[in-house]
This record gives sequence, C-alpha cells and structure tokens, in this order.
Amino acid sequence: MWHNSYFIVPALLLAAAALYAAQTRQRIGRVRYAKGLPGRGLPLLDAAFLSGGPGRVFDTAVVRMHMSEQAVISRSGLVTLTGAKPYDAVDKAVHDAVGPTGSRGLGELRHTVMRSAAVQEIGDRLADRGLLRRPERLRHARTARRLLWLALLVVAASAVVALVLDDGAAGHQRPNLWTPGLLLLGGFTTLLATRPVKGRITPAGQRQLSLMGGTPWTPNSGMPARLAGGALLGALALGGLAAAGLDDQQLEAAMLAAAAEEEAVRQAVSANASGASSSSTSSSSCSSGSDGGSASWCGSSDSGSSGSGCGSSSCGSSSSSGCSSGSSGCGSSSSSSCGSSSSSSCGSSCGGGCGS
Repeated sequence: MWHNSYFIVPALLLAAAALYAAQTRQRIGRVRYAKGLPGRGLPLLDAAFLSGGPGRVFDTAVVRMHMSEQAVISRSGLVTLTGAKPYDAVDKAVHDAVGPTGSRGLGELRHTVMRSAAVQEIGDRLADRGLLRRPERLRHARTARRLLWLALLVVAASAVVALVLDDGAAGHQRPNLWTPGLLLLGGFTTLLATRPVKGRITPAGQRQLSLMGGTPWTPNSGMPARLAGGALLGALALGGLAAAGLDDQQLEAAMLAAAAEEEAVRQAVSANASGASSSSTSSSSCSSGSDGGSASWCGSSDSGSSGSGCGSSSCGSSSSSGCSSGSSGCGSSSSSSCGSSSSSSCGSSCGGGCGS
C-alpha cells in the first residue's frame, strides 16, 4: 500500500526548505548602496561601530563628550551634562537619554544609547555600503538551515515508516529507496551550499579596518573642530578602552564597570529567552526588527567595547583584526561579547546585511 507517491509530501517540504535556505543565504550578501572603501577617511563613530558595534560607539561618544567638557563622569559612574550643545545625533541621543534631570547612571545610559535610533542608523549605513552584515539576515539564515535539517529528518523518517509498514505482500509495491536517497543527497548538498556565514563584518569591512590600522589613526570627521586628542579617540574607536589608554583611570574604570553591567544583563536576558521556548523575543533584549529596524544591531553576540559589536560575531585581540558575536548582546568591554576590553573586527551582531 505504500508507493513512491508517499514521498511527494516530504519532497515538497524539502524543496521548500532548500529554496528558503538558498534565498536567505543569498540575502546576507546583498548590498543596497555599494561604494568604494573610504580608506582612512571613515568618520569617527562609523569606525567605532564597524570595529566594536553599538557599545564601542557609546564609549567613544562619551569619552569625546568628556574631553570636550560636555559631560562630567564621576567615580561612581554618574554622568552629568554641563549644558553644552550636542555635537551630533549620537550626542543628542545621550542628552535625550539623560533627560531633564541632567544626570544618569553610566550603565543605564549605555543600555539606552546603544539602542537609540542614532546609533542603530550607523549600523544600517555601514550595512548599506557592504561593510557589515545585518544581524536579522544572519538569524533568518540560521533559522532556514534548521528548517532544512527538519525537512531532511522528515524524508528519512518517511523512508523508515514506508519500509516498516509495507511488508511487500502480493499486490503491494515496495517503495524504491533511491527516491528518499536522492532527496537526502539533494538536501545535504544544499546544506553545504548554504553554510552559515561567520562574522558580522564582511570582507570589505575587514579591508576597511586594515586600511585604518598600522600607524595611529586620527579621524578627519566626527570631532569638534577645537577638540584635541584625535589620536586617542581614533585608538578608542578601533581598539576599545584598553587600546586607548585613557589617562583618567577613574573614567576608564567606570566605563568598564558599565560595560560589565550591560553584559551581565544581556546574559541574564539570553538565559531567560533560551529557557522560555514560547518567548518571541531575541536573546538580545532588543527587538530583532526588519532590515534597518530599531535595535536590530543589539544583542546577538557582540559586546560593548568589544570588537564584535551587537550583531553577529565576536572575538578578541586588542587590535582591529578580523576573525561575530551575535550579536550581538551589546555590552561588555571585551572584544568578543565576553571578556577583555580589547577589540577585534571579527565576526556579528550584533550583529549581528551585506557583501559576503
């Protein structure tokens, strides 16, 4: 009673899963506004996002505000605004996050500003140029591969069930095992062809960071005209707090503590999300959103000052080398959504949408 037509439904499921996996994998490398690399002329906060994600942008912006006397940061980590006008959209996001009281804890401020539209738009801009991969596209590709594995299991199970239930009695036609065999072969071939992309930074983004490495990098845009210390901010943007070597040890300690606090929150949210299978939130405490959606660059496997940066990959040397995190959570001062205040241009978030 079991004929080869029994494999029609599993074959259709497998074909649909394979097509979805191929499409999502292709979308990862789609670049909206491909341009040539800007060499060493990348703006300060763009370089910070590329190298370390939203957390690195926050660190760089706050140190810039501190150096330009727009903000005062106490030993306890309280940020107090001095009343000076914000320099750009990220500074404005800091002002908005601080609110009318004029002061706010560094940890809470970091969490809010990283997820602000001004910071998230930097990631969108870099992704549109083909320097970063969008974290939501990486997540969709991983989901598609899981569906493909599920379809392969359905095909294998159908073959076993067909053999068990069809005893080959007179008048019964045994199913040909070459049918599920070919389906499995095609499915595994698709799995190989849609291997997951590792790293939130594209090859073009890695080349961009290499152009800015080597000799000390001083940004030619993204700094107030009369602000000295461009080399320090450049080192902070590319390498994190450890590479910058701030003279103010209290400021560095407060910022590292805020980054550690953000990472602890991210890990707690991630654990809760993985423990609740019915939860629709991502493991990042940020909405995943659609392309360019708010907070889509936060919380996959990146961490604050790290070289991974909310959205897809991470790693960890104190140089801006390429190796993430999903991920994207944003928040530690490590280069890998984890542990050191060094940086790596590795792998997303964060995070977590461009040329592969």
